[in-house]
Amino acid sequence: MRIFRAILMAGTLIAVACATGTTASASTAGAPAQTGLGSNVLIFNPTMPQSQIQAAVDAVATQQVSNQFGTQRYALLFEPGTYGSSANPLNFQVGYYTAVAGLGLSPSEVVINGSAYVRNQCNSGGCFALENFWRSLSNLTINVTTPNFGCYFGEFWPVSQAAPMRRVHVNGYSSLMDYCTGPSFASGGFIADSRFDGGITSGSQQQWVTRNSRLNGWSNGVWNQVFSGVINAPAQCFPAESTCGGPYTTLATSPVTREAPYLYLDSAGGYNVFVPSVQHNTAGPSWSSGQTPGSSLSIGSFFIAQPTDSAATINKAMRSGKNLVLTPGIYMLDQPIHVNRPDTVVLGLGFPTLIPTDGNPSMIVASAKGMLISGVLFDAGPTNSPYLLRVGNGHEPIDNAALDPSVLSDVFFRVGGAAAGKANTSLIVNSDNTILDDIWAWRADHGNGVGWTTNTADTGVIVNGDNVTAYGLFVEHYQKYEVIWNGNGGRDIFFQNEMPYDVPNQAAWMEAPGVDGYATFKVADGVTSFSGYGMGSYSFFNQGVNINAARAFEVPPTLPTGSLHDLLTIFLDPAHGKGGMLHVVNDTGGSSTIANPDTPVTVVSYP
Repeated sequence: MRIFRAILMAGTLIAVACATGTTASASTAGAPAQTGLGSNVLIFNPTMPQSQIQAAVDAVATQQVSNQFGTQRYALLFEPGTYGSSANPLNFQVGYYTAVAGLGLSPSEVVINGSAYVRNQCNSGGCFALENFWRSLSNLTINVTTPNFGCYFGEFWPVSQAAPMRRVHVNGYSSLMDYCTGPSFASGGFIADSRFDGGITSGSQQQWVTRNSRLNGWSNGVWNQVFSGVINAPAQCFPAESTCGGPYTTLATSPVTREAPYLYLDSAGGYNVFVPSVQHNTAGPSWSSGQTPGSSLSIGSFFIAQPTDSAATINKAMRSGKNLVLTPGIYMLDQPIHVNRPDTVVLGLGFPTLIPTDGNPSMIVASAKGMLISGVLFDAGPTNSPYLLRVGNGHEPIDNAALDPSVLSDVFFRVGGAAAGKANTSLIVNSDNTILDDIWAWRADHGNGVGWTTNTADTGVIVNGDNVTAYGLFVEHYQKYEVIWNGNGGRDIFFQNEMPYDVPNQAAWMEAPGVDGYATFKVADGVTSFSGYGMGSYSFFNQGVNINAARAFEVPPTLPTGSLHDLLTIFLDPAHGKGGMLHVVNDTGGSSTIANPDTPVTVVSYP
């Protein structure tokens, strides 16, 4: 993230109580109590006194709002019904590692009259949203009701990476910027499968990706705003121009999508996981005309894992044919979790975090159709791992993969930050037709265990499979190529990148003799087809010496004409940064240096 940021320490620990004491459910009045999810899954029922709900969500916020690298994790789940009223709304803040979700089959079944909001974080340098990571909001309707909020009226969601909003219907005004305290910088997030009946202020958001949603007004853009399959999206306008606003990259439809699986409560009081099916060439929310296409799995088909469970215990359950729910917490793994059965669902609640302890991967997904991994954070461990997550054993054909694709939804990676960690690669995708839907791979630039020789990591994402589609690919600060794309027929719709800040000298960062730096996004020489839309790379080298990258994007010049659309580079912070990027893609496009700071250098089409 951009350097204008507060470095926040973990907050003071508090105790969070729910209505039934130490159990996972806050249900009353005969509603079903969901057991086995652990004390950090709080399940609310509309028959509960609102004061009790307010106290519980406020207690979580008090702990988590400043708890950037803490170990606490929470899921706040709302059973079907209505919460709050116009006279007495339910308004609460969403902090780090907090997932807020409705337990209805559709977003209309859980209604909050109020808001679930995010704020800037402030220090002596000002107030920012640049580090508002690792939180989520999904599967509910918000009737925005914020009396006596003053400047903060509306649904405020000023976040940066790893903070998705999915399956949300917002009735009322929304802002992706906290403009009430300045300078209010924010650095981009992800919306999918949502509807907004009021206008949205994008404000200071440097970049943003919105997929398969419906809007009712979008205010502006800064550097890179991408819309894919969004009804009422701004018209294509890149680079920004006074005649059309922008910078907007707009695709009328999304070529292939599969929404994230989610937990819901059925009319009989049973818990299930809904598994959406694949859709092609779509626009708007999947639930616009009725229920999202797909099928349901009973909670009985899942092994509900706790952070105290070993990898061996989890794998034993997986071998017996179970799907997997990972409840909130930190999982220390001395061997990888193996996901081998076709159509297995791995669903994370409350940002469960997997950490390898012995230089092993954290998860290996077999080459099979329909593997769905959602809502999981992968941390590198203290001993170097070859990779953290691998999807597909090798690049071999998979039956029915196009009809039943594997999907990674809201899957995030971190090397350093919480603690020193090392991993050669964060994510390897070998399986064809895989969909990557909101991925943030981050070699930490701040926090604990950070340094050029401390949190070492070569590459964030390697794609070997063919026909892989990515929406919302964020990859930052890795030490060599940040993304390597080896598969044919690939598509990337939105890319955000920052090159590593901490390169000590040019000699330590050379792609080849005479080639300064590493391209952030490398499409391999043998690839014959690849499409990219709205792809940005930023540089900020902060070691006080000039560090250059010959180019941001490196692709075969033999790709079909116009394969890449709307590329940009930016030089950040002339007060501290040095060097920069000399070309945008291959040898095309101008340089981004101190001569043109904070100014996009663009290439509209290549080759």
